[in-house]
Amino acid sequence: MGDHLPACVIDVGTGYTKLGFAGNKEPQFIIPSAIAIKETAKVGDQSTRRMTKAVEDLDFFIGDEAFEATGYSVKYPVRHGLVEDWDLMERYIEQCIFKYLRAEPEDHHFLITEPPLNTPENREYLAEIMFESFNVPGLYIAVQAVLALAASWKSRTSAGRTFTGIVVDSGDGVTHIVPVAEGYVIGSCIKHIPIAGRNITSFIQSLLREREVGIPPEQSLETAKAIKERYSYICPDIAKEFAKYDSDPAKWMKKYTGINAITKNPFSVDVGYERFLGPEIFFHPEFSNADFTVPLNEMVDEVIQSCPIDVRRGLYGNIVLSGGSTMFRDFGRRLQRDIKRTVDARLKLSTMLSEGRITPKPIDVQVISHNMQRYAVWFGGSMLGSTPEFYQVCHSKQAYMEYGPSICRHNPVFGTMT
Repeated sequence: MGDHLPACVIDVGTGYTKLGFAGNKEPQFIIPSAIAIKETAKVGDQSTRRMTKAVEDLDFFIGDEAFEATGYSVKYPVRHGLVEDWDLMERYIEQCIFKYLRAEPEDHHFLITEPPLNTPENREYLAEIMFESFNVPGLYIAVQAVLALAASWKSRTSAGRTFTGIVVDSGDGVTHIVPVAEGYVIGSCIKHIPIAGRNITSFIQSLLREREVGIPPEQSLETAKAIKERYSYICPDIAKEFAKYDSDPAKWMKKYTGINAITKNPFSVDVGYERFLGPEIFFHPEFSNADFTVPLNEMVDEVIQSCPIDVRRGLYGNIVLSGGSTMFRDFGRRLQRDIKRTVDARLKLSTMLSEGRITPKPIDVQVISHNMQRYAVWFGGSMLGSTPEFYQVCHSKQAYMEYGPSICRHNPVFGTMT
């Protein structure tokens, strides 16, 4: 690393932002991606509403503090992974750097993540903010899926490290399936699934509401969230799981106790079928969403089948999980089993149709789980930001001054550098 201070890695997600320094194993801060600002008037466009006196420009809160501030309106600069309001984004990054990381931006290189299919204009806006407002010496804008692939290297030997794979990234708001070949995202094959952590929580909430009494209504969402995070898991066969619970309820039922926020009285909830029915909506989405009925395993298979034929085997052999909603127990095992069934059925069919003349080579399906899944994107950024090549591929302040923000339209990929 030579004379460089460690790079700052910032991963701004729709739900939470992860902040920290490169080379660390986990982010120093995980804060909600929310900002609380004072607006002068309710009418008029955003720029006029925010035309305030100089000092008030610094009067805002981000993260958990945003929800506690009274008399402020809470905004979310990021929706579905894309930045919607750059004015708020600039303020948000400002507090991330100065208040949380306590870093001097002129001394650190920055690695900032972007969602798949981010527009080149968005990269230019980000470059302008980082170079003009914060005067950073170097900036690298990394695609989240590529970082998640790098994070999965932790569970592999150095020989098995590859930048080809398919990333199943499921956070709070949306699930992406992103194919990556040699470090480059195959943009035309990306698929989004409208099922993620928030949907599981609301599905568990509706199951509890139908059965349980005594849950305070204003706490039903956080009760469902706590049950999801503590007790849920993925089961191999839903019918057998129901039978298992019915035959020995004492063994499988759990009890959740919470405290009523207003009366301060404790309340308890029996947790039964919700444990496996909640996350099951990944594999049976029709349980919670009548408009969307394609299970996750079919979607992954569809994405791989739409990719160029020469990378398909590589993609099946490296399906990487990323994001908090993939942390359920046995999630990877179930996904691997279901995709393997689809693939084997297809190979069997082609053998049958050719009347045994063609026997395809079996396809190896591998779903990679590792203990860094929850912040895989940040951890991948931390790993890459701590390598010496990182400083060579960063866009430098000098290049920005000479050529302008358009230099950030292309970001060289580590593994394919010559």
